[in-house]
Amino acid sequence: VPIATIDRELRKLWEADEASTNASLMNLAVYSEEPGALQRNSGIVQGLTREHACRAILIEMDRGAPDKDLRSWVTAHCHLSHGQKSVCCDQLAFLLRGHAVGRMRNTVFAHLTSDLPLVFWWQGELSEIFEEGLFSAIDRFIFDSTEWRDPVAGFERVQEAVAESRHRLVVQDLAWTRTYHFRLAVAALFDDLVAQRALPAIDGVRLVGHPGQRVTALMLVSWLATQAGWRPGLELDLAAERAAGCDECLLFESGDGRPITVRIDWDESGPPLGLLEITAPDCLVRVSRTAGSPLLQHRLECPGHVVESSGPADGDAPCDLVADQLSRGGKNALFRKIWPVFLAVLTAS
Repeated sequence: VPIATIDRELRKLWEADEASTNASLMNLAVYSEEPGALQRNSGIVQGLTREHACRAILIEMDRGAPDKDLRSWVTAHCHLSHGQKSVCCDQLAFLLRGHAVGRMRNTVFAHLTSDLPLVFWWQGELSEIFEEGLFSAIDRFIFDSTEWRDPVAGFERVQEAVAESRHRLVVQDLAWTRTYHFRLAVAALFDDLVAQRALPAIDGVRLVGHPGQRVTALMLVSWLATQAGWRPGLELDLAAERAAGCDECLLFESGDGRPITVRIDWDESGPPLGLLEITAPDCLVRVSRTAGSPLLQHRLECPGHVVESSGPADGDAPCDLVADQLSRGGKNALFRKIWPVFLAVLTAS
């Protein structure tokens, strides 16, 4: 539809539809600079609207195009109840070509449903489009830092945005979301009094993950170090790392000055996170997952005391992770809490 007629075309769409409810609890904008993103993200939004009613605004940007151009579409995602349409959500899609920072921003803001929060899902590398005029109007900013070539620079920009928004902007990294059920499992195992007694004596950690999820692995390690009060910064030279036989090694210092080695190994055939082992003398805490499995296996093993259980694993697809995050909400204070340790580890490694 011509962009100037979007509101009129939406009214005509709903007048012709027999849905009982046009539902919207938020504005969900999905931005990508990858060709073909509109079609792919329309399918993703169709799935998301089953549980999260919203006005969806899809943006595909071709910043390298020589000429400026803007095309737009309107769509309704409807879901069935008892064989009839019951709830529908509207979707606006925009294809922009050419250098157009302000044009993209104004296009999005002009078509928000007023008084509803704006959740902005950024796909791919951060670019110059992510500037104050954009993030000042965003309530929740979702991204996946595993897609960034330079995560250090990306997080510096995100930190600046949070500071410039006076911490009003809620940020959510899908790399962090991938650690959620691993963190729950570890916390549950350490609820056991036997494991709690071994906590001050932890001397080693082993983690196995997919090499494409290095940021996810470092976030899980940083959470563990932050919660346990370990300090990063001890150096491990390359000879020691090779002698340790690990793909990547990190050193921390406990609160009482003990060195703690974190060994990270990569498995290209495994899931994003496949194994986390925390060891102390005579005690082992283990959380594991096989590729494709929807479950995590939990194990606590101490002399005369073994506890085994299972629990859900985090989704692998970005759309599943976004759906989980939208369901949980929150201010993600714990995510910001790990930043000092995480950025120290990320910068040094």
